Amino acid sequence: MNVQDKPASGNRAASPGGTYSGDHALQHEEPLIFERGRTDVSGVDIPDVEIGPRHLAGLERVGEIGIPGLSEPEAIRHYVRLSQLNAAIDTGFYPLGSCTMKHNPRLGEKVARFAGFADVHPLQPQRTVQGALALIAELARWLKELTGMPAVAMTPRAGAHGELCGIIAIRAALENRGDKRPIILVPESAHGTNPATAALCGFSVKSIKATGEGRVDLASLTQALSSQVAALMLTNPNTSGLFERDMIAIADALHAAGAYFYCDGANFNAIMGRVKPGDLGVDAMHINLHKTFSTPHGGGGPGAGPVVFSERLAPFAPLPLLVEDDRGFRLIEDSREAQPASPFGRMAAFHGQMGMFVRALAYMMSHGRDGLRQASGDAVLSANYILASLKDVISAPYDGSCMHEALFDDTFLKGTSITTLDVAKRLIDEGFHPMTVYFPLTVHGAMLVEPTESESKRTLDRFIAVMRGLAAEAISGDPAGFKQAPVFAPRRRLDETAAARNPVLRWKP
Repeated sequence: MNVQDKPASGNRAASPGGTYSGDHALQHEEPLIFERGRTDVSGVDIPDVEIGPRHLAGLERVGEIGIPGLSEPEAIRHYVRLSQLNAAIDTGFYPLGSCTMKHNPRLGEKVARFAGFADVHPLQPQRTVQGALALIAELARWLKELTGMPAVAMTPRAGAHGELCGIIAIRAALENRGDKRPIILVPESAHGTNPATAALCGFSVKSIKATGEGRVDLASLTQALSSQVAALMLTNPNTSGLFERDMIAIADALHAAGAYFYCDGANFNAIMGRVKPGDLGVDAMHINLHKTFSTPHGGGGPGAGPVVFSERLAPFAPLPLLVEDDRGFRLIEDSREAQPASPFGRMAAFHGQMGMFVRALAYMMSHGRDGLRQASGDAVLSANYILASLKDVISAPYDGSCMHEALFDDTFLKGTSITTLDVAKRLIDEGFHPMTVYFPLTVHGAMLVEPTESESKRTLDRFIAVMRGLAAEAISGDPAGFKQAPVFAPRRRLDETAAARNPVLRWKP
C-alpha cells in the first residue's frame, strides 16, 4: 500500500508501509465532513415542536438541507485534523518570496484582544471610541515618520486595494488640474497587481524594460516619458530582490514631465528604518501591514494596506480624515467639511481594520525605532546568507548581493528532466513550504526565497543543507524522487492545470 492510499473497504491485511486504518500515526486520513457525517442524525437532541404559521411569503424550504450530523467530539476532531494539514508560519519555515511571511508575535495577538479594541463597533458614537481613534492616529504618525510622507489613508483593506487608492488619487489630481493623461508606465519587474490596477482605473499600460542587472532601464524610462504619461508604478526593492539605485533620477524625470511616482510598498520590510520613500521623491505608496509590521498574513483577511501620500497628492487622500481638535479625535466624513482638501471619495465603509492596526502598532512600539531598523537589516542579511550559501550549486541570474529575497533560476537544472516545480514539490517532503516559483516572470524557472528577519541561523542552515542536497541529487540524473514528490504530504501530487481549469467546487454523494 502506498503511504497515501486509503485502505479498501472490507477486511484486509495491511501491506508493507501501510496501515489498517489508512492513518499514519498522528497524521490522519480525514474524509470530507459530508463523508464522515450523516444527514439523518444530529449532534444535539432537539425536541419535537409544533411550528406555528410561517410568514416567509412562499420561500419555505421544501427539501432536506443535507447538513451532515456529527457529535461534538467528532466535529472538533474533524476541524482540528484539517487544521493540521495546513502549512503555516507557526509550523515551519515559510520562504515565500515577495510575500514576507513574518512571525506574528503573540504580544500583538494579546493586545488585539483587549476589550477596548476587540469589542468596539464602527457605528459607535465617536466620543465613545476615543482610545481606538487615538491608536489609529498614533499608527498613522509612525507610518508617516517611517516613510517621510505628510499624509496617510488608513482605510484600504489590502495591498492591491492600497494600489487602487493611490492610482485613484493620482487620477483625481490630474482631473483637478484639467490634465488628461492616459498612460501609466510599469516596469517588467513589477508586481502583477500594478498593471491590473492601472487598467482598472482606465489607464493604458506601457511596459518599461529592465537592464541586464535586473533594474529599471533609466534610458528606456526617460524615452517613454511624455505629456501622455500619468504615473510610473515601481516596486522598490523590486521583484527580483534588488534595490533600484536610480530612484531620485526617476522621480526627477517623472516630475519634470508632470507625472506622478507610485511606489509599491510590498517590500518595505527590506528598507524600513533605513530609507524614507518620501526622500526619494515618491508621491504615493501602499504599505502591506502584514508584510512589514507582522499582522496575520493570508487566510482571506482581514487585511490592511494604508497608503502614504506626498504633498502633491495629500489633498486628494480619501475620506474619512482623522483629525484632533478641542473636541478630541473625530472623523471628517463629508468632503465639504474637508475643504480646502479635495478627497476623491471613500475607499471602503467605516474606518479601517482595527485588529490589524492594533497588531501593527504593538509590533512598532515593542521594537522601537532601533528595533525596526535592525529587523530590516536582519531580513537583508538572512537573504544574502542564503544567496551566498547556495549560488555555487544553484544558479542565480544576477551578480552581487540582494536585498530581502534571494533569487535563483533553473539554469543549474539544464540537461536534466527536472523543473523548478519538481524542486518545489520535493521541498514539501522535506518539511518546508516551497519558495515562490516562476516569479518574477523576467527570470526563467525563477525560485524566489525570502527568509525574513524572523528565522534563526539554525533554520536557515537546515534549509540551505536541504537545498544543496536536492541540487546534488537533481544534477546526478535521477529524477524519480522529484517527479513523484510530494510523497509524505497529506495529498499526493496534483495536476494543478486540470484542477484550475476544471475545479470541483461542490461535493456530490
